[in-house]
Parts: sequence; structure tokens; C-alpha cells
Amino acid sequence: MTSATGIMAGVEALFATGHAADIVIAVLVIEAAWLIKRGWDWHDVVLMLLPGTLMMIGLRGALIGADWPWIALPLALSFPAHLADLSARKG
Repeated sequence: MTSATGIMAGVEALFATGHAADIVIAVLVIEAAWLIKRGWDWHDVVLMLLPGTLMMIGLRGALIGADWPWIALPLALSFPAHLADLSARKG
């Protein structure tokens, strides 16, 4: 097995297990902590990052073969969360 084949197998495993979405969610949590530490209001941070987090939860469900409601629900909830963020930014 070449190193490129090993890397491809590792990436394939990341997606097959849903860990690729877990990594993105972890980055979103780190981003939230960093923004709050820099003085952002935590309500604003949650509203801003919630839609993307919900989409990643839906993606994770799809990657691991979850039943369709567990994929559709977080994806559907991401839109009203996005609208709530937009509404809060409008002022």
C-alpha cells in the first residue's frame, strides 16, 4: 500500500464514520469559544453558528446511514435558525 492509498483510506474512513462532520462541528465550537473570548455576546454567536451546526448534524446523519427523519429534521431547522440570525442582525 502506498502512502497515497493509505491517506485515501483514512479520508474514506472519516466520511464513512461521520467523523468528517464531527471535525467541522468541533471547529465551530472552537470558533464560538474564540468569538466569545473576544467579546462577542454569546447569544449572537449561537444564532450565527447554529444553522451551520444543524446542517453538519444532518450531514453526519446522512454519512452514517441514519433514517431520513434524523437527516431532514436538523436540515429543516437550520432555515428558521438562519432567519432568526438574519432578523437579529437587522437590528
